[in-house]
Amino acid sequence: MSASPAVAQTAPVNPRSRVVLASLIGTTIEFYDFYVYATAAVLVFPHLFFPTGDATTALLQSFAVFGAAMVARPLGAILFGHLGDKHGRKATLVGALLTMGIATFLIGVLPTYAMVGWLAPLLLVVLRIAQGFALGGEWSGAALVATENAPKGKRAWYGTFPQLGAPIGFIIANGLFLIIAAVLPSDDPSMPSQAFLEWGWRIPFLFSVVMVIVGLWVRLRLVESAAFSKASATGKLTKTPLVTVFKLHWRELILGTFFMLATYVLFYLMTTFSLSYGRSPLNPEDPSVQPGLGYSYNTFVLMLIAGVLFFGVFTLVSGPLADKWGRRKTLIWVTLGIIVFGMLWVPLLGAGFAGVMIWLIVGFSLMGLTFGPMGALLPELFPTNVRYTGSGISYNVSSILGAAVAPFIAVALWSAGDGSPFWVGVYLAVMGVITLIALLVSKETKDNDIDA
Repeated sequence: MSASPAVAQTAPVNPRSRVVLASLIGTTIEFYDFYVYATAAVLVFPHLFFPTGDATTALLQSFAVFGAAMVARPLGAILFGHLGDKHGRKATLVGALLTMGIATFLIGVLPTYAMVGWLAPLLLVVLRIAQGFALGGEWSGAALVATENAPKGKRAWYGTFPQLGAPIGFIIANGLFLIIAAVLPSDDPSMPSQAFLEWGWRIPFLFSVVMVIVGLWVRLRLVESAAFSKASATGKLTKTPLVTVFKLHWRELILGTFFMLATYVLFYLMTTFSLSYGRSPLNPEDPSVQPGLGYSYNTFVLMLIAGVLFFGVFTLVSGPLADKWGRRKTLIWVTLGIIVFGMLWVPLLGAGFAGVMIWLIVGFSLMGLTFGPMGALLPELFPTNVRYTGSGISYNVSSILGAAVAPFIAVALWSAGDGSPFWVGVYLAVMGVITLIALLVSKETKDNDIDA
C-alpha cells in the first residue's frame, strides 16, 4: 500500500519551463507542417497535381487529399496511443514528430503531374496520409505532457500551451509563404507566379527539417510524468488500451468527439476555406470560379495573420477562465458564441474591409476560447492507463467529422449559394448546436484526479 506514495516522491520531475516548451514546440511543428500543406492545397496543388481544366473541381480534389490525412489521424491515435499508454509518453512523441517531419520533407521534393502523371497525386496522397497518421499521435501526447505535469489548479492553463502551437504554426507557415510570394511576385493576384509554382512552394516543406531537429532536442530531454510512472509501478497499465477504452469508457469517447466538433469546423473554415474565399475574384470571368472577396494573396494572408494573433491571445486567456469557472461552463458560453457567429457571416463579410477584419478577429478569438480548454478537458475524461488512447481517438475521430469534410462541404455550399457564404455560416452554426448538446449532457472534469 505504500508503493504509490513512494513512486510519487521519487519519480523524476520535469521542470515547468521544459514541460511548457516540450508541449508547445512539438505541436507548433506539427501544425506548421499541416498549415504548409493547407496553404499549398489552395495555392499550388490544384495547378501542379490536379490539372483538370475546371478550377472548382481542381480545388475540391486538392481539399479531398487534405481530408485524407484526417481519416488517417484516428489510426495514428490508436497506434501511438497504444505505445504511449504501454511504454510511456516520451518515446511515442519522438516517433510522431519524426514521422511528420519526414513526410513533410518528402512532399517538398515530389515530382508534379507534368513530370510523372498520375503517380504525382498518388504519392501526394500517401505522404499526406503519413502526415495525418503522425498528427494523430502528436496532439494527445503533447496535451498529456502538459496536463500530467501541471501544478494543482492550473491544468487548463498548462493545457493551453500545446494548443498555442496551432496559431504559432500558422503564423510561421503562412509568414514563410508570404515572404516567398513577395520575393517571387505574380502579376495575377488570383494566381502564384511561375517561379513560385516551379520551385518556391517547396521551400516551406523543406524548412520543416530545421524545426524537427529543434523539437527532437527538446523532447529527448523529457522524463516520464509522475502519473504514468505511478501507473506503471503499481501495475495499473493495461495490455490492450484500445479494448479497455472502448469497453469501459465508450461514453467518454463519444462525448469527447462531439466536444471537438464545432472547434474543428471553425478551425478549418477560418484557416483553409477563408483563404480560398478571400482570394477569389469579386466578378470572375471563368464560370467555374466562385466569386469571393477579391483580395490578393499577400493582402489576405496578412489579414489572416492579424486574426490569428487573436487566436493565440484568446487561447491563453481561455486557460485561467476554464480553471476558474470549469471547462464545461466556459465551453457552453463559447459554443453559443460560435452559433451566433455562424449566422452573422453574410452581414460581416458584406461590410467591406472593416467587416472582413471583424469577421476574422471574432472567428479567431472564438477559436482560441474553444480550442484552449480542450488541452485539459479531453485528457481529464480518461484514467492514466488509457488516457493517451482515449483522448487521441476522441480528438482525431472528430477531425473526420469536422475537419476532414469541412473545407469540402464549405466549397460545395459556397457553390450552391452562387458565391454567397451564407450556407457555410449555417453549417458552422449547426455543428455548434451538436457540440452544445454534448456539453449540456456532460459533467464537469475540473476536479478529476489526473493520477487516477
